[in-house]
Amino acid sequence: MKATYVTEPGKLEIKEIAEPQITNAYAVKIKVKAGGICGSDIHIYHGTSPVATYPRVLGHEIVGEIVEVGELVKKFKVQDRVVIDPIINCEECYQCKKNRPNLCVKLRVRGVHEDGGFREYLVTPEKNIFKIPDSVSYEEAVMIEPFTVAAQVNSRGQVEKGDYVFIMGSGPAGLCALKVAKNKGAICIVSDLVDERLENAKRLGADYVINAGKENVNEKINKYTQHIGANVVIDAVGNASSFEQAIEVVSKGGRIVVLGFTDRPSKIPQLLITKDELDICGSRLHANKFPEVIDWFNKGEITGKDFISHIYPFEKIQEAIHLVETEPMKVSKVVLTF
Repeated sequence: MKATYVTEPGKLEIKEIAEPQITNAYAVKIKVKAGGICGSDIHIYHGTSPVATYPRVLGHEIVGEIVEVGELVKKFKVQDRVVIDPIINCEECYQCKKNRPNLCVKLRVRGVHEDGGFREYLVTPEKNIFKIPDSVSYEEAVMIEPFTVAAQVNSRGQVEKGDYVFIMGSGPAGLCALKVAKNKGAICIVSDLVDERLENAKRLGADYVINAGKENVNEKINKYTQHIGANVVIDAVGNASSFEQAIEVVSKGGRIVVLGFTDRPSKIPQLLITKDELDICGSRLHANKFPEVIDWFNKGEITGKDFISHIYPFEKIQEAIHLVETEPMKVSKVVLTF
């Protein structure tokens, strides 16, 4: 079979390798049908990921069809259409027992620490797959995994109906967070530096948008929230200044969720955190969000079609990555088909 390898930073090859075989009675073999290119895949390709190892098969946003099942598999059968959870956790540590598999002390992620899904076949335990609704195409189903990340962000921020939610950054992660927040009944404000991205945010449901390079963000947040401040701030930019600004615009008793990240320190006065009783938290991957997100897709409350801008056969992955890197304003989600 064919598999797409990053053999070392900056070097990508499509190799012929042996098809994987089922060696565990609780595993299934899947013919990959589609996969999404994520920003983390680009970082791994360039060698800027702090956690990836090489050589590595990319791809953690993966869907496919079951072609073989282990003898003890009960919940799935051949020809089932499924999406794959990229998280591999031990189920035994404190974090796993507290229902936080995304923080497992032995956490491994497909496409990062283990080979991912940009290949024709893969084998995975049945506990890591979920059925796709019949009404959802393979290409659209690729968006289920990104929406689990957005569901986690909204969960960490305790987003509720009527909350003012300020989302910093209108890339794919920020826009997915926007859709989930709107689904929960929040009033959403989105900022970015690029007008085209902000127009896309408005198309996807943003109530207000702010060009942070042209407008005073603090003044706009005060205006849109009647001087209350944003009840929830989702920092999908992840640099030192965005985190500092989040502290400035959040309401008393508000929540700040850090999704993007940097290793540069921010200057945050402790006084503001204490006197306004702010909750500041991180959000990583997801904690058992697939059933909830699939239910949204099944009911049509959230769809992935609006996010897909380009579809390529996986043999053209180099061309697809080049597009993502050189035409970012034209790209939302690029899907590879197999």
